[in-house]
This record gives sequence, C-alpha cells and structure tokens, in this order.
Amino acid sequence: QVQLVESGGGSVQAGGSLRLSCAASGYTYSRYCMGWFRQTPGKEREGVASIATDGTTSYADSVKGRFTISRDNAKKTLYLQMNSLKPEDTAMYYCAADAWELGTIATMSPDYWGQGTRVTVSS
Repeated sequence: QVQLVESGGGSVQAGGSLRLSCAASGYTYSRYCMGWFRQTPGKEREGVASIATDGTTSYADSVKGRFTISRDNAKKTLYLQMNSLKPEDTAMYYCAADAWELGTIATMSPDYWGQGTRVTVSS
C-alpha cells in the first residue's frame, strides 16, 4: 500500500536549520507532484512548497528564500531544507503526493498524505 513517512523534525532555536525527509513507497513516485504542508492547532493546513515531476518548484511567500524543496526519484524521497527558521514556522509538517504531475503549491489536491513530523522553533 501507499506509504509516505516523514522524518527530520525536532526542536531548534530561531535562526537554525532542519532538513525534513519523506520516504515514499507503494506508487510510482516519479509520476507524482510532491509537496510539503504544515498545520498548527486551530488553523487550516497550508501549503509550504511543491515540486512537480519536471522539477518545477513553488513556495509559499512566507518561506521563499529560506526553504528549499528537492526530490530524489531514484531513492523515492522528498526533502525540505529549512534555514533561518522562525518561531512562526512551528507546526506539524506533512508530506503529500498529487497525481497531477505539474501541480503547484497553490493547486495541489493531494491523493496521499504522510503522518507528519513536528517542528518546533523557539525564540
């Protein structure tokens, strides 16, 4: 069955960095647009970054210039490098896969979701 397993979350001070990973299995990874979303209690889940099958990336304005999304199709793994972290980046981060190959973070409607990894940034 389809599995998306996130890792790499943790606690860090403001200004620090974390790298999230998402290991995918059970579907044709290279044919799916992949993305990272995040959610804090009481708020809707929001898109953070996406990477289409052709490598095109898109980012939420709040993370542009600080976060970088990448994918390794051979390893079926998605990454999110997060630099210059801010307390407002604190959230549960989710990996997601969308069968629409050329989606963006604004248009993604994921078919599959991971269970999430928690990121906490302290001031």
